[in-house]
Amino acid sequence: MRLNRMKSLLIAAFGSFALFLAMPSMAQENNETKHETTTADSKEAKSETDFNPGEVIMEHILDNHDFHFAELNGHSVSIPLPVIIYSPQRGFTAFMSSKFEHGHAAYQGYKLEEGNIVAVKEDGSVDETAKVYDLSMTRNVVEMLLALAVLVVLLVNVAKKYQVNGNKAPSGFQNAIEPVITFIRDEVGVSNLGAKHEKYMPYLLTVFFFILICNIFGLVPGSANITGNIAFTLVLGVISFIAILLSTSKHFWGHIFWPPGVPLGVKLILIPVEFLGVFTKPFALIIRLFANMVAGHMIITCLIMMIFIFTKLSVGAGIGFTPVSMAFTIFIYFIEILVAFIQAFIFTNLTAVFIGQAMEEPHHEVHEAHH
Repeated sequence: MRLNRMKSLLIAAFGSFALFLAMPSMAQENNETKHETTTADSKEAKSETDFNPGEVIMEHILDNHDFHFAELNGHSVSIPLPVIIYSPQRGFTAFMSSKFEHGHAAYQGYKLEEGNIVAVKEDGSVDETAKVYDLSMTRNVVEMLLALAVLVVLLVNVAKKYQVNGNKAPSGFQNAIEPVITFIRDEVGVSNLGAKHEKYMPYLLTVFFFILICNIFGLVPGSANITGNIAFTLVLGVISFIAILLSTSKHFWGHIFWPPGVPLGVKLILIPVEFLGVFTKPFALIIRLFANMVAGHMIITCLIMMIFIFTKLSVGAGIGFTPVSMAFTIFIYFIEILVAFIQAFIFTNLTAVFIGQAMEEPHHEVHEAHH
């Protein structure tokens, strides 16, 4: 019964959301047919169009040149970051992102337009002749460096404790880290790589803790969703792809380019499929992490935005929907904490699985069956 009520509530909420999105176009059609507009109506329409849920959601998900938290009395509450620009026509330029006034002003011949820095002329129009190379410290870069610093500090301190204490019982933060390391070693390394797991454990542990820290940092309000950036997951996927290729054996490539025990006609079909499979493995790593982290952040942001959407309909609707929105937001937020750990584990585990497949040795019983 409770489940049915929850489903009904969700349907009603998202139905209202869809209705609200359809209302501006319906209103526009009415105005075109009746041709009755007043100054008060135009001001009201302008105030309604000032709030764009899609734009706000994408702003929180995509990368940016500052850590933006809120707008108070028309002023942006944010932490500006250094902007470093190189243009072959204009040379190097460096200043703080606050000079852009959150995209509303140009500075030193540059302007922030839809998240990208473009060169502008004196009249404010875009200068198409000037190439711009953005070398800025965006919030994704800054937060990634902070995550890397936290990773190094925490694990180096744990390693030093092992050197000092030896085989003594772990203490402090070492107590929390040791079970995780043991779990990754036994359930990921040993299970998929067998006796050769020690060779790959430094990489697997680094990937796991780095993704986990980045995922947790992304849950802090106002922070950047690093793992929700396709460029970040692409680099991780390429590194794993290199590790997989370096682990391949003659037996692996033999199965790719000449599958044993298969008729010639089938081999002509299997060879391109198997070769394509070499590249789909890292692609799966890239898309899986990216899609899962973006989806969670979009759901949380959408639930928050619905408060403002219902407020635009009426203040009473906004106040009434606020507890519902906050309850669902908190629920999804706790799920996202669990997803942060799960996605770090899945990326690490799949990397180990693919490496294990690449280094797999031929089985004697298979050869005997062929003979």
